[in-house]
Amino acid sequence: MAEASSLVGKLETEVEIKASAGKFHHMFVERPHHVSKATPDKIHGCELHEGEWGKVGSIVIWNYVFDGKARMVKDRIEAVEPEKNLIKFRVIEGDLMEEYKSFFVTIQVTPKHGESGSVVHWHFEYEKINEEVVHPENLLQFAVGMSKEIDEHLLTEE
Repeated sequence: MAEASSLVGKLETEVEIKASAGKFHHMFVERPHHVSKATPDKIHGCELHEGEWGKVGSIVIWNYVFDGKARMVKDRIEAVEPEKNLIKFRVIEGDLMEEYKSFFVTIQVTPKHGESGSVVHWHFEYEKINEEVVHPENLLQFAVGMSKEIDEHLLTEE
């Protein structure tokens, strides 16, 4: 069984931002189609394929550029917890499915204690199709860059 476990992984990181936890969370839940406005070099579009923005079970298609290539991912919203500023996506189609049997992305935003701003916690949970597939550290760095650009965007909206 040890063999299979090396294919299963978790990666996480935290990004400090100046925007409020609620605003950042709201961007992914209610206005993910605005993420492309905030991160034009990364996210080229986001469309609602099925359901409603921010509702569990809804399906969202993201068009993005990663490692210089245009890519697509189709996600199902697995969980939304507004009181925790948390949203969880399960990747169901797209480029990631060429390398992973399963891929979950959880984004949780927590207000900083005693100061303004918040912390975005990105959590990837995945199972690679084989040992040749690298752990998605570069995708995590992509998420960090996105967070910073979204933060800048949210601050200009104020």
